[in-house]
Amino acid sequence: MREVAVIGIGISKFGELWDQSIRDIFAEAALSAMKNANIKKIDALYVGSMSSGLYTMQEHLSSLMTDYIGQRGAAGFRIESACASGGSAMRLAYLEVASGMSDIVLAGGVEKMWDVDDGSAILATASDQEYEAYHGVTFPGLYAMMAKLYMHRYGLTREELAQIPVISHKHAVNNPNAQYPFEITVDTVLKSSLVADPLRLMDCSPITDGAACVILCPLEMAKDFTDKPVKVKAVGAATGTIALHDHKDIIRLDAVRLAAERAYKASGLSPQDIDFVEVHDCFSIAQILVAEELGFFSFGEGGKALAEGQGTYGGKIVINPSGGLKAKGHPVGATGIAQIVEAVIQLRGEAGKRQVNNAKFGMTQNMGGSGGSCVVHILEAL
Repeated sequence: MREVAVIGIGISKFGELWDQSIRDIFAEAALSAMKNANIKKIDALYVGSMSSGLYTMQEHLSSLMTDYIGQRGAAGFRIESACASGGSAMRLAYLEVASGMSDIVLAGGVEKMWDVDDGSAILATASDQEYEAYHGVTFPGLYAMMAKLYMHRYGLTREELAQIPVISHKHAVNNPNAQYPFEITVDTVLKSSLVADPLRLMDCSPITDGAACVILCPLEMAKDFTDKPVKVKAVGAATGTIALHDHKDIIRLDAVRLAAERAYKASGLSPQDIDFVEVHDCFSIAQILVAEELGFFSFGEGGKALAEGQGTYGGKIVINPSGGLKAKGHPVGATGIAQIVEAVIQLRGEAGKRQVNNAKFGMTQNMGGSGGSCVVHILEAL
């Protein structure tokens, strides 16, 4: 297997992109990534998208996107794994380069979620339709149950939980592509609309249009294209049960733990070696649970540690310097690639005011549903 590097990145503005179609958004990110990598031709393309057919009535993205960015003839694939679609596309693109099948591969993700009146039912297709969605339990309700149990078991207060989105928004202020680049207060969170007790509107990631893309090539070729290649050091992936009630413990995310263990083993690194991590904080409680499963905090201690600032600059580890899903935005199919883009920006030392000092190793964690699938990447500055 060959070592693999990221040589180009591109990302659209995240938000309500009424003036762009799904192909326009993707093309913006893809062409930016190709320009950033100084290439004009790709061998293959992997595009992650959870539900383009339901959101925009457009399927067959493998052909559409490859053609629309002027790469007709390249091998093209559309990847779906709920909100982990982008991370899954990245993993498969990495394997294509590592295997020697292709030299220049684009991994991308896109979703246009604002073109429907109510996307809750579409997002709920990533849950168990017969046992969860049919009975009216959507993801805010599922994560609310997780939050309730965590708070009861470990004594996390509602005010402490509110600190999670407050910190995320503080990070997003310095991200020009973020959907909500402004600060909020604990009071803002606590006074926002109740969605599913105890989660309020400001505990939840938003509906987002957006796309992100990266260009991969063999590490040995990377310096032919860029002076700042970033090595994909390891990948780990796993699945868990799709239904929350089938978890052995509803506040344990086995797929996240397994994916992380596999990435750590492949890289030879431990949680203590990671300088920053982009996690899948679809809800405030998710950031806590994921941070614990990744090994950054002991189980039951992550909530209070994060509330005390251990997940921000000057703390134990910087979590979501981009602002995360909560403040950067969550175009579900694009999220996993957007995390990779942020990691590359940080490892290149190009993050400006949100730069993590002396960043050597970065991690991304992209998750589908309530822990039904997960992909973890570890990247290294060269």
